[in-house]
Amino acid sequence: MAADLARTARRWEGLILVLLVGVSVWASLGVDGFANGSNVSFLLLDTTEIALMALTMTLVIVAAEIDLSVASTLGLSCAVLGGLWNAGLPIEAIMPICLLVGALCGAFNGLLVTRLGLPSLAVTIGTFALFRGLAYVMLGDQAVADLPPAYTSLATASIGPIPLASVLVAVLAVVAATLLHATGLGRSIVALGSNEEAAYFAGVRVKRIKFWLFVASGVMASLASLVYTFRYASARADNGVGLELAVVAAVLLGGVSIFGGRGTLPGVLMAVLLLGVVRNALILADVANEVLNFVTGLLLVASVLAPNLGAVWRRRTSPQVEGKSVS
Repeated sequence: MAADLARTARRWEGLILVLLVGVSVWASLGVDGFANGSNVSFLLLDTTEIALMALTMTLVIVAAEIDLSVASTLGLSCAVLGGLWNAGLPIEAIMPICLLVGALCGAFNGLLVTRLGLPSLAVTIGTFALFRGLAYVMLGDQAVADLPPAYTSLATASIGPIPLASVLVAVLAVVAATLLHATGLGRSIVALGSNEEAAYFAGVRVKRIKFWLFVASGVMASLASLVYTFRYASARADNGVGLELAVVAAVLLGGVSIFGGRGTLPGVLMAVLLLGVVRNALILADVANEVLNFVTGLLLVASVLAPNLGAVWRRRTSPQVEGKSVS
């Protein structure tokens, strides 16, 4: 049994699972109200937007790029929804327009990265500010709260303790995991993240794949904006401020290499839940918001540092054959 546990912990995803179970058990025993069905439902619902954006962020980072504009794309889509609703358009027409806005934001990022050769970190820091600024230009500090009750109720509906929004995340997670781990496109994404030049000479359409990954990231951020807006029954330009840090933290904590070429979606989803459990437990324990931000930042640093330390540990503890470690 001890040997089995050791083998499980040798994989980063196994360690995240152990942490998730351990923190959940601690919170259930030590934090009043944590294990209640209503709180479990709230916890799952509260991680929906982060989980949605983390799905495509995983693909982007595995491809050795990054998109720091996802939360601003979410905010811009929320502002578009609020502005068009105020203008009298039906919500059924507004929702596809919001998804189109996300696709355009992603395409803008993708064109700057793939056609002009600009680094995605610099590009998406710029569009992080640009898209949020456009949201304020469109909606200002106004809050649009008279949204259709049918949609606001649907966004918070659940089947037992499982929110319908979590079912949406599960379905899209299966699609994303299948794409990354079981298709030729997924293998191409991993290949170009590992060695872009080698992937190019092997016939991988590097620029095209990266462009569409940014488009997918924008669309998913806009989908998250619809869930966020209906869940809180409020469309504001500042919706989702700061969520990009939580998304990146979850992806890196889930074992995705910041340098690209490595990562799994199950690990990322477990990391999303781990961050959600920690945050929820601290809120129930009446911990100040400043401490929550500190913990998120600490986990972000740990998510970058720990996998590299873990790789060193695995190399040192791996079986030795003829004086050389087995890779």
